[in-house]
Amino acid sequence: MLTVGPVQENCYLLRTGADADTALIVDPGDEPDRLLAAIAETGARLEAILLTHTHFDHIGAVAPVARATGAPVWCPQLETRVLADIMSYVPWPGFGPFESWNAEHTVGGGEHLQLAGFDIDVLFTPGHSPGHVTYAFSVPGQEEAGTVLASGDVLFEGSIGRTDLPGGDLATLLRSIAGLAERYDDETPVLPGHMGVTTIGRERATNPFLQDLPAASA
Repeated sequence: MLTVGPVQENCYLLRTGADADTALIVDPGDEPDRLLAAIAETGARLEAILLTHTHFDHIGAVAPVARATGAPVWCPQLETRVLADIMSYVPWPGFGPFESWNAEHTVGGGEHLQLAGFDIDVLFTPGHSPGHVTYAFSVPGQEEAGTVLASGDVLFEGSIGRTDLPGGDLATLLRSIAGLAERYDDETPVLPGHMGVTTIGRERATNPFLQDLPAASA
């Protein structure tokens, strides 16, 4: 996890193991030189750039990272226009400038990707933004290790994503979170776009926004 930029966004560099020769990056939001240095330090080839959504704090470093590594970008299909014209969608002055990028691939939920040694289920989790997706990572042959969720700005440690930006909707977001909590067990780690790493169970038990969720299945 590399926390980058003035909005303190969490970008994740993922490998199946310390000796893996390929890697993925999720939501490269800012500080491209720092991200590229971290990639180089692993000695791995970056195989893909995965985006949960296209708010500027999650995509500000996409273009320089993609250009430097040659890694293709997977973007929510409902939000490709934002990635292709970033500065037109930055809602506040003083951020950027960020370079736009045309995504090589799109996702909308329901896809199963195999990248950098990971099996990845793409889950449609709107509410914070119209096309938001969550990526569920697992490693073939390591089923006992379970699944890890890159939740973007859906679920945070003790909170949830804001819904006052264009395309946000609280009821939709809560349904998305409920779907994750129903599908994954309490031990499932959650890698959020801001704040600390958490688990489904911790948020079910302590997150004030999740108190009406049904209890986990036995």
